[in-house]
Formats: sequence, C-alpha cells, structure tokens
Amino acid sequence: MNIKLIIDKVKPGGFILVDNVLWGGKVLEKGTMDPQAMGIINFNNLIQNETTIEDVIIPLRDGLMLIRKKAQRL
Repeated sequence: MNIKLIIDKVKPGGFILVDNVLWGGKVLEKGTMDPQAMGIINFNNLIQNETTIEDVIIPLRDGLMLIRKKAQRL
C-alpha cells in the first residue's frame, strides 16, 4: 500500500478522515488471524511511520483516524 498516492493529492494543512481503524477492538488483540484486522493494523502502522503527516485516533465506535498533512517547511 502506498499512502503517498493519497497524501500527495492533499494540500498542506489538509485533512483525511479514515473510518473503522479500531475494527471493534480486534486490532488490539495479540496474534489476531482476522485478515481485515491485520490489514487495518498494517495501515495504522504505515500511518504512524509517515513523517509528512500528523494523526490522531478518535476512539468512537469502530474508531476514526484524523490525518493532517504537515505544512511544507522552507
């Protein structure tokens, strides 16, 4: 998955909203074999390691992630 394809389309200071990032708490289960949970875990880790954005998870229902693209520094 190349998150940069999406991030590059967002203006600096712009937002991306992602739903279902907690997947009913299954993303917190150790050793889960649920393929959807594993995909969401990989996505969440990708976002955490991306340096051009800031993010926060809002723990409502299945989880919302708010991502903001950092302003470019000169």
